[in-house]
Amino acid sequence: IKMPKVDGFEVLERLKTNPNTKHLPILMLTSSSRDEEIAKGYRFGANAYITKPVDFQEFAEKLKNVRLFWTLTVEPPPK
Repeated sequence: IKMPKVDGFEVLERLKTNPNTKHLPILMLTSSSRDEEIAKGYRFGANAYITKPVDFQEFAEKLKNVRLFWTLTVEPPPK
């Protein structure tokens, strides 16, 4: 969410309103677990909101689980 120059919500909104990118799944990966920010992420079109753990091992495990979910579980739309 907190990025230099443009915040993550603005990037998300741009991606979801652009006809060329609106179909892409967007995962928000952030250190914020504030309810208002989670709600805003989904309201702006995020497909998932993931809070980064502080511990590196936990972070690596969470990313591994996210990758497995999106590569092995989710059915992508037909081409």
